[in-house]
Amino acid sequence: MAAFGLAAVLALAACGGTGSPQAAGPSPTTSAPSTAAPTTAAPTTAAPTTAAPTTAAPTTAAPTTVPPTTRPKPKKPAEPTKLRSGSEGRAVAALQRRLAELGYQVHEADGQFGPETHHAVVAFQKVNRIGRDGVVGPVTRKALERPRVPRPRSRKAGFHVEADLTLQVVYLVRDGKIREILDASSGSGQNYTVRGDVRVAVTPLGDFRIQRKIDAWRKSDLGLLYRPAYFIGGYALHGAPSVPAFPASHGCIRITTTAMDRLFDRLPVGTPMLVYRT
Repeated sequence: MAAFGLAAVLALAACGGTGSPQAAGPSPTTSAPSTAAPTTAAPTTAAPTTAAPTTAAPTTAAPTTVPPTTRPKPKKPAEPTKLRSGSEGRAVAALQRRLAELGYQVHEADGQFGPETHHAVVAFQKVNRIGRDGVVGPVTRKALERPRVPRPRSRKAGFHVEADLTLQVVYLVRDGKIREILDASSGSGQNYTVRGDVRVAVTPLGDFRIQRKIDAWRKSDLGLLYRPAYFIGGYALHGAPSVPAFPASHGCIRITTTAMDRLFDRLPVGTPMLVYRT
């Protein structure tokens, strides 16, 4: 609101003077004093100027239309570069399905990289002649895309077992085709002593048949054998808690206890068994 200005001007005119006395001479003429009425200027009162308030019209900016933000689709988590014991998830399940498709010892694609999957990976690496570490890295992944397909030594009809000591695997063969491939460990080739007798840990080669079986743990002079199936003398195909990726036994052929549980009833006495090197 504009302020009101008030300007009042008051002009006051006042006269009053005394002249100086003159020298002697004719009588002075005394003129009657003129009393002029004082002029009093009327105060000028300027009317206050009221400036009309200036109201600036509000500037309405044209609304800016922001295009809706399209959120990018969440990216799938990158698959781990390596799969190993303890890994889990869809990548592991896909690996298990692939191994089972190729005949390796995986009976459930549960997405858990456990002992059975580890031994299946090791067996696959043995057959494909790559590093036997049980880890699925770039080299093993590539091999899984274009795997080596092994062939049995015998193509006879019916069921038989083959042990390839060079690759350290066992093949379960039916009607001339390899149906399953198991991780295995045979004689280490090292010397050992039993009852004071020094022997060499070798696995005999040849064309054998299963001679007898024991459906239990058997404690021998050289350790424990799980559900052994003897193919000549004291040499057996049996389950063991430890099946390393290299030859480590005293001469028997070790497979995992899980594998032996699945195989035992399918391995009647008289089943042919070939043991060889490639």
